[in-house]
Amino acid sequence: MKGVILAGGSGTRLKPMTRFLNKHLLPVGPYPMIHYAISKLAEAGITDILLVTGKHFGGLFMDYIGSGREWNVRISFKVQEEPGGIAQALALAEGFVNPCEKFVVLLGDNLFEDSLMEEFARFREQPEQARVFLKEVEDPRRYGVPVMNGSRIVRIQEKPEFPKSSYCVTGIYMYDAGVFDIIRTVQPSARGEMEITDVNNMYAARDMLSYSILSGWWIDAGTHLSFREAAQRIAGEVTP
Repeated sequence: MKGVILAGGSGTRLKPMTRFLNKHLLPVGPYPMIHYAISKLAEAGITDILLVTGKHFGGLFMDYIGSGREWNVRISFKVQEEPGGIAQALALAEGFVNPCEKFVVLLGDNLFEDSLMEEFARFREQPEQARVFLKEVEDPRRYGVPVMNGSRIVRIQEKPEFPKSSYCVTGIYMYDAGVFDIIRTVQPSARGEMEITDVNNMYAARDMLSYSILSGWWIDAGTHLSFREAAQRIAGEVTP
């Protein structure tokens, strides 16, 4: 399997820290945030990784990451010319991922404890489809919330007022190469972006969206509060 890390976006929720620096380059503990996403893929045995980021900070990412030798991986780079949603950024991985391959996608601002090695191995052997990773949270209304039926997800509700479960969909996804055909059918949402939830719901409508549940801590480090918690988790100052 190959890996794709999405590290674009404008980092609006972390301003003013992101006024002059991409949020994925902000330090979380001893390393920039992006370091952990690469480390998680390398730890799970994925050695061929594509990083997608915006055009304003591409040089800084390349300066820090280089070829990926520090992690014993190969890093390629692609530029998302302007923020257009996660699905739009993911579409840039077509060509990096071959037609018969499966791959994993990490949002670069998601930090988590679990190892994904066994999950990757399991997905590699299962029939072609998609898999997302869930985490139980205190306030699922802030996230995409899965409506589940056994081992499958029926649909994902985006920030529902009355969630159907206490779980949220994290920024860890696994797909077959058919996802690029699905993305081509996605229309921009009301906020003008191509939403990854729409992509996942198309898999769900075909009964092809399965899930795994993270057991360790997980943080979407995109706000000031969660960014601080991420640093504390990395430092071991907060217990699960």
